[in-house]
Amino acid sequence: MTSAAVAVTGVGLLTPARIGSRDTFDGLCSGRSTAAIDPDLQGAPVDFSCAVPDFRAQEALGRRLAHRMDRFTQLAVLAAREAVTDAGLRTDEWLPERVGVVLGTASSSMEALPTDMGHYLSGHPERISPMSLTRSLPSAPVAEVTIALGARGPSFSVSNACAAGNQAIALGVDLLRSRSCDIVIAGGAESPRTLCCAILLGRLRALSRRRDRPESASRPFDAERDGLVIGEGAGVLVLERQEHAHARGVVPRALLAGHGSTSDAHHYVAPEPEGHGAEAAMRAALADAGLRPVDIDHVNAHATSTTVGDLAEARALNRLFRNDVPPVTAPKSLIGHSLGAAGAVESAITVMTLQHQRIPPTANLERLDPAIALDVVHKGPRDTRMRAALSNSFAFGGHNTVLVFTTG
Repeated sequence: MTSAAVAVTGVGLLTPARIGSRDTFDGLCSGRSTAAIDPDLQGAPVDFSCAVPDFRAQEALGRRLAHRMDRFTQLAVLAAREAVTDAGLRTDEWLPERVGVVLGTASSSMEALPTDMGHYLSGHPERISPMSLTRSLPSAPVAEVTIALGARGPSFSVSNACAAGNQAIALGVDLLRSRSCDIVIAGGAESPRTLCCAILLGRLRALSRRRDRPESASRPFDAERDGLVIGEGAGVLVLERQEHAHARGVVPRALLAGHGSTSDAHHYVAPEPEGHGAEAAMRAALADAGLRPVDIDHVNAHATSTTVGDLAEARALNRLFRNDVPPVTAPKSLIGHSLGAAGAVESAITVMTLQHQRIPPTANLERLDPAIALDVVHKGPRDTRMRAALSNSFAFGGHNTVLVFTTG
């Protein structure tokens, strides 16, 4: 492993499994899917999703602050607060100019804009909030997190579709390696549980249509998979150089040892069918970490439950590991696909998987696709010795980013 590995000292998570990193991990290990009919999607052809439970933004943020944010930003701020607290940091003690923030989200928020457009089309533009534009921008979560934490270092918003969360974390690593920052708050947030998003994804034929049993709809690697399930959430990591964490007397949850990114250059939606771009990203991440495929003990798969995507990832994994792939899990089967937040959420889950030496199960795997030869953890969590793991994130447009985490 290279000396360029950075310490993961804090984790913040809000997911459909539960609120908070520890409770989320426990929820995932229960193996219960969170998909259910969603009242917010009433009228859409696909009207079920995975929602963060018992989320009360006004109680958590205060009425005024919650009112100026769309839901994806609310999730980001609360995940960032948890991560910073988890890292044992105090915002009144750090050097704010040395603290960076990098967050990913797939697109602008679609929460209020359809309503505002309705006001305009009905001849009442005066009903449109003056905050509608700023609160819906992809950079809104980054802006609000910097304000909430008083972080005055570099800040960036990444929006490369479903790879955005992992790409944000990778950029955070580079900020630390270049010594532009001492601390980086990195991750992603998204809440695509809107009629607009559900209808658009439905038109792409990306969504599962198992409305009669939504809890069984997301089924990565299963022979009967038919599409993804919309989810929401936020995942945030606190990253520090190892010497900085050591000087604070903090034991990292894990090390982020390497990252790799590639582009398929194939299609604006579909992945390259053989997964060559995904494989190249995994190899680049391993090279950056100074590790070999044989050193990896676990893979947190991108695995969206789409026919082509899951098969392409499986092919890439089998080539990389020469048909001896370590145990794989697919959290989207439990918490849905949170688009730009997914990579960050699942990287946080990977950190906790290594910390607890327990792999959460994949739900709804009833019959493995005969074309897929993987050891997919299912039916229950698996306790196993792990030193290193991959967290895969692949996206519309052929964006691929892979992170390598180790126990130290």
